[in-house]
Amino acid sequence: MKALQKASKFLSDYTSAVVIAIAVVTFFVPVMMGWVNYQLFTDMVGNKFTSQSLIIGIIMFSMGLTLTTEDFKILAQRPLDICIGAAAQYLIMPFLAFGISKVLHLPDAIALGLILVGCCPGGVSSNIMSYLCGGDVAFSVGMTTVSTLLSPVMTPLLVSFLASGTRISIKGLPMFVSIIETVILPIAVGFLLNYLLGKKKTFQDIQKIMPGVAVLGLACVVGGVISSQGANFFTSGVVIFAAVLLHNGMGYLLGYGAGKLTGMNTAKKRTISIEVGMQNAGLATNLATTTAQFASAPESAIICAVSCVWHSISGTLIAGFFASLDRKNEKAEDKKEAVPAHN
Repeated sequence: MKALQKASKFLSDYTSAVVIAIAVVTFFVPVMMGWVNYQLFTDMVGNKFTSQSLIIGIIMFSMGLTLTTEDFKILAQRPLDICIGAAAQYLIMPFLAFGISKVLHLPDAIALGLILVGCCPGGVSSNIMSYLCGGDVAFSVGMTTVSTLLSPVMTPLLVSFLASGTRISIKGLPMFVSIIETVILPIAVGFLLNYLLGKKKTFQDIQKIMPGVAVLGLACVVGGVISSQGANFFTSGVVIFAAVLLHNGMGYLLGYGAGKLTGMNTAKKRTISIEVGMQNAGLATNLATTTAQFASAPESAIICAVSCVWHSISGTLIAGFFASLDRKNEKAEDKKEAVPAHN
């Protein structure tokens, strides 16, 4: 058990390095992570349940094991924070995409794809990043759920408004069922186990292993994205990469700023930064390849696919950055405590 706990600590300390190493290897050997996208079954509303869905469910379960009733009490004290988060998501990213497309003079098809990414809700990966960087997991899941529930209305409305009447449709029920299957249900089971067994030593020992499990799961999820979308990453042209980098990076900064402006604590500021910066680019890729107006402009699908890959990598990097800040602060505190007080 001690060896597993040490391995877990190593993985969580070097999350970025582990995930990027898997991403690089998968880029050159895509078949290595092809199994992540293997379809297991189709659920009652038509969602394809893949190996990736199962991995995400396991990661969410590990998150649930860390949640307590206190987390939800704190969230209940400021429910407005979730509304602020959802508003920030649907105001910052869509209009940021529109602004970047104008400043960089992006061709219509590329601008269309970037706007579509900006108008999508937050992705499940953002919950994982929030967990790994000491963010507020309950807040993160709340934001993802609310933005997903709003997406059947907000995404088509904003795309139509910002991309000159382009029309898309999103089926709300399958997306909501998917969130229940891969996020809410596994977290609820983990939370229930923590509530019932949280004081037992064996259970606490298992909890210490879970961050490592989450890192390995995240590496597999990113590997799966690279396996299916990685071919577009370096063949997409500089302008697409620059637009994605700016959109995503400024999303993190402005999201953090929104949290600071509204008086959120450090954990929530980190969470809203990641939730705003990381969009459900996988949904955007799917819409861009299945909607007639987008399918006729293949560059729009390419920028969505590049966003899908880059958001996974950058999210890992920013989670690693926040986690390293915590480690530095802990070391500084330890040094202070180690220095004897002089009279």
